[in-house]
Amino acid sequence: MYWVYILEDKTRDKFYIGYTSNLEDRLSRHFEGRSKYTKSGNWELRYQEQYNTKLEAIRRERQLKSYKSKTYIKWLISKNWPANSTGRVTAF
Repeated sequence: MYWVYILEDKTRDKFYIGYTSNLEDRLSRHFEGRSKYTKSGNWELRYQEQYNTKLEAIRRERQLKSYKSKTYIKWLISKNWPANSTGRVTAF
């Protein structure tokens, strides 16, 4: 399984979008300051989707990053979190 996820730092109005095969480990690296972009700030997991293949996850991550719109990302989070639509979006 692979995950696409969105972290949010509300104090700085910033988002981080990534993918991983081990969500728990990846989040701990973010929250412990072991990732360059998320090293500083107050990050929260705001959204996640599960995929069967790495290729699907990479494509979705690229799609989300291509929007380059905080408005869309905020809409996606508010519309789908937490949700269980078609087994793709799940609560952590």
